[in-house]
Amino acid sequence: MAGGDEEVRAAVAHLPPQATGRDLWAALGTAGLIAWMYPDGQADRGVLPERLARVLAVTGERFAFGSTMSLCVQAATTLPLLATGARTAPGPCADALREALAGRAVTALAATDTTAGSDLASLRTEARIGTDHAVLDGAKRWINNAVPADQLLVLARHRPGPHFTHFTWFLVPADSPGVTVRPADTALFDGSGTGDIDLVDVRLPLSHIVGRVGLGLPAFVRHIGPERLAGALWSVELCRTALDSTLRRLTGRPHGTGTLWDLDSVRQLFAESLVRVQQLRALCDGLRDRVVHGHDAAAAASLKAAAGTTVNHVLETCGQLQGAHGFASGGIQELRAQAAIFAISGGATEVVRSIVADSARSELDLLRLTTAPAATP
Repeated sequence: MAGGDEEVRAAVAHLPPQATGRDLWAALGTAGLIAWMYPDGQADRGVLPERLARVLAVTGERFAFGSTMSLCVQAATTLPLLATGARTAPGPCADALREALAGRAVTALAATDTTAGSDLASLRTEARIGTDHAVLDGAKRWINNAVPADQLLVLARHRPGPHFTHFTWFLVPADSPGVTVRPADTALFDGSGTGDIDLVDVRLPLSHIVGRVGLGLPAFVRHIGPERLAGALWSVELCRTALDSTLRRLTGRPHGTGTLWDLDSVRQLFAESLVRVQQLRALCDGLRDRVVHGHDAAAAASLKAAAGTTVNHVLETCGQLQGAHGFASGGIQELRAQAAIFAISGGATEVVRSIVADSARSELDLLRLTTAPAATP
């Protein structure tokens, strides 16, 4: 299937700038571009990060940050997890996956809980699994796509304690009795449908268990790496676009006998940010195979940490260099506030740095310079 920047632009060209994430998802699905983001259209094989990043970059040109953001987790993590359930047991998961790939259904990844969002092992949402049904109780907070979702992919513990095998995914129709969804209390992320979810005595057939019982966290870890790579690539594009618009403003804004760009202090600030973006792009290229093929958690964590700090630094610098102009509606300061999510969602910077630290010895060994043996005369 063909795909690329022009195909994505064409697929969403009929939508107004105020289009929501659900609108974008439907348009991409109709054009076959959701399936295009997976190898041979097979979501269980995981997202192709570069293709997802291009979709995010192109939609981000015209639509709100929140609308574009809503595509990322759904494509990178939600559908591959759903495909795991569809592969192991045809039924509700397979039906939900088919509708999602076609853009006819939105699926929210309901993982983060009322506890610390990054600490999934401490979540309190519980599932009681019986002989013919399961019952869910709990609460999910700050869930992307929650408000417009047709279905929720809910992570719940089926056993007490933080052990890695005590968690399972469940497919929950959003209109199930006992499910309450309300918009999150924020003025940011327009179009993302971010909301909070309460689950009270939600009864589900066992066919709504996604994948095997107890493999919830291992399945999540397998797919969070490509999501982090795609997010890092998208953050490179966001920073590149912000720097580009800032450079155009600096070179066109008179100052003294020249422009603001002629000030060395301005050029130094700009160059520092440009170098940081170049470093992040090089890191994406260097760690790609470890993340996509090796499912390397430390490599993915490095990308997540680098993306969060880079975006914050670059957009803060662009905001300073653009001055009062940056506070205009839809300006760099608004983007800066929303893009701070890169350092929080999907694993806060401090949390993912801890993952990197856990692998410090092996990471240092990988940095060792090696030389080929001298040729024998």
